[in-house]
Amino acid sequence: MVSAGAMSGSGNLMDFLDEPFPDVGTYEDFHTIDWLREKSRDTDRHRKVGGILRGHTEGDPCGWYTMLSFKLLSWGTLAGVIDLAVDWMTDLKEGVCLSAFWYSHEQCCWTSNETTFEDRDKCPLWQKWSELLVNQSEGASAYILNYLMYILWALLFAFLAVSLVRVFAPYACGSGIPEIKTILSGFIIRGYLGKWTLLIKTVTLVLVVSSGLSLGKEGPLVHVACCCGNFFSSLFSKYSKNEGKRREVLSAAAAAGVSVAFGAPIGGVLFSLEEVSYYFPLKTLWRSFFAALVAAFTLRSINPFGNSRLVLFYVEYHTPWYMAELFPFILLGVFGGLWGTLFIRCNIAWCRRRKTTRLGKYPVLEVIVVTAITAIIAYPNPYTRQSTSELISELFNDCGALESSQLCDYINDPNMTRPVDDIPDRPAGVGVYTAMWQLALALIFKIVVTIFTFGMKIPSGLFIPSMAVGAMAGRMVGIGVEQLAYHHHDWIIFRNWCRPGADCVTPGLYAMVGAAACLGGVTRMTVSLVVIMFELTGGLEYIVPLMAAAVTSKWVADAFGKEGIYEAHIHLNGYPFLDVKDEFTHRTLATDVMRPRRGEPPLSVLTQDSMTVEDVETLIKETDYNGFPVVVSRDSERLIGFAQRRELILAIKNARQRQEGIVSNSIMYFTEEPPELPANSPHPLKLRRILNLSPFTVTDHTPMETVVDIFRKLGLRQCLVTRSGRLLGIITKKDVLRHMAQMANQDPESIMFN
Repeated sequence: MVSAGAMSGSGNLMDFLDEPFPDVGTYEDFHTIDWLREKSRDTDRHRKVGGILRGHTEGDPCGWYTMLSFKLLSWGTLAGVIDLAVDWMTDLKEGVCLSAFWYSHEQCCWTSNETTFEDRDKCPLWQKWSELLVNQSEGASAYILNYLMYILWALLFAFLAVSLVRVFAPYACGSGIPEIKTILSGFIIRGYLGKWTLLIKTVTLVLVVSSGLSLGKEGPLVHVACCCGNFFSSLFSKYSKNEGKRREVLSAAAAAGVSVAFGAPIGGVLFSLEEVSYYFPLKTLWRSFFAALVAAFTLRSINPFGNSRLVLFYVEYHTPWYMAELFPFILLGVFGGLWGTLFIRCNIAWCRRRKTTRLGKYPVLEVIVVTAITAIIAYPNPYTRQSTSELISELFNDCGALESSQLCDYINDPNMTRPVDDIPDRPAGVGVYTAMWQLALALIFKIVVTIFTFGMKIPSGLFIPSMAVGAMAGRMVGIGVEQLAYHHHDWIIFRNWCRPGADCVTPGLYAMVGAAACLGGVTRMTVSLVVIMFELTGGLEYIVPLMAAAVTSKWVADAFGKEGIYEAHIHLNGYPFLDVKDEFTHRTLATDVMRPRRGEPPLSVLTQDSMTVEDVETLIKETDYNGFPVVVSRDSERLIGFAQRRELILAIKNARQRQEGIVSNSIMYFTEEPPELPANSPHPLKLRRILNLSPFTVTDHTPMETVVDIFRKLGLRQCLVTRSGRLLGIITKKDVLRHMAQMANQDPESIMFN
């Protein structure tokens, strides 16, 4: 017996992994990354670049900021273009600008010198389709023609959108936030953040919002922002070669997405922290803040909202809120919680039916039918015909002396001499009562149609439709309280703060509170929701009513179920997502969950120096495990480390190509020194470099509550179960999710992905 070194020379005994080879350290599609391993690899990278000049991109934070600045400047510009395109194409359903067809209705009338203040929505340069085609603006024929053109444009936009998604980028459908949450937790979905997804989602997002469907662009904008972040991070090896570092960039991109979607940079950072990100260290908080700042600055420079402000729905109220109003605010919170529960249950039931029946085989037909129904019902009602963003803006507005909306059609006192900013409460006129029943019909319509729209095979956001439902309910409650205070100002609840002739109640504030309540009921957001709402409207003084409504809606919704809409869709799709908000209180042990269990075949393992290349290749071929524990021998079962399946395959493949003498009978060893082999043995293969010498282990009596916390906080892919150093079994992330589902009386096989 001689050593392999004496037999074959030191040159053949090198660990060829001293030099990197392609694809090492990467992960396969629909697999989970190893956070501890990625952190260790980043630490090794820092050591290697420690001696490089500070100006080098890999070692200097300036490289990160340069990359992020380029990314966010382009992303802010892209978001501004999306906003402008949506405005133009939404108005295109009703008419066209003669002076420049690419102008929206508002832009067209801005440029007209013949527009008067009283008729600021009418100008000679803007013509409806009936005026353009048959030269008629009034009458039944003109109405029917405009009605038909509205439906045809909506169907065209929706058909183009669903066709583009179906043919070119299937991942461009939905809001994207459930998948972004899953990806940020460490799951790999190849192509979900790819260039084709970015392009198609950007184009189709404009089309579906312009079609008039009950959906918004804010959620999909988070997906688009993460696609931008993924594209630019792939240009830098620091991020492209480390999945953990890449996810730090994606967390910052998610913050930038909300920042430009709402014009709320601080809210965007908190949204990424509270709702989207899984791993959010302090440095990522700072980088997300910087990302949101650059994106918001770019958006403000473009000024897509046309109000010279960053926020989407700027409001300016002139009356403070009073303590007695907390009761209707809390009632709106209760309504928001009930609406959130109703929506989640009905939408998940419909989406499950779509997945399990023939309905899911006809996505184009489904989109066309829903679009046709939406357009046919929406057109007769002015509050459903206009875009949802315009509707929310109108509902948020306070009624000043210059407002021409039906919601501001009050009976004025001809002797009133007050300043225009301090108009007292007045009795409602005919227009207000007409608007009330139109809003009631619009509310019912929005509630029903949003359930069937969200989840179709097109980009679909939920922020704006949820806010619209709450804003309509809140505005009606606000008008009711206002009229109650006007006609019964001598009641004890109004006597102390609402005198005759005073401006007591602001209905727009109730709309804002209702919008926050409904959005909170659906998403279960709290802190980030309140910050987004007061950034969105500029109403910092009204933060307490917003907080009261958000907390109440969450309490009410949580009483019926802890899951928000995004978590519900994650579970519906079977993504391996360990939610940090869930509590595990069952008294089970690691031995109850680990594999193999009683009656199952023994665990597939590798020995440290007694298996041939052929043995390992056969084991890989016959199993589909992601990795294998390495033990001293099958008799002792003493644990040495853990080897990943993908790296074993790549290592053997590259060794055959780059190292002479490696054949099927070559002994594969994971020790520092080669084993003693017969003189005529083929060259051994040393693979110690791919061995994880410190895999995470727990004992068989470790409570599962502790194991679940370890998986959540460390982002483990798997952990090994030992007793006195002897290997007993393995627990994977999928095993943990199955066990949690089983303990919650759910189907453990609903976790579909590895």
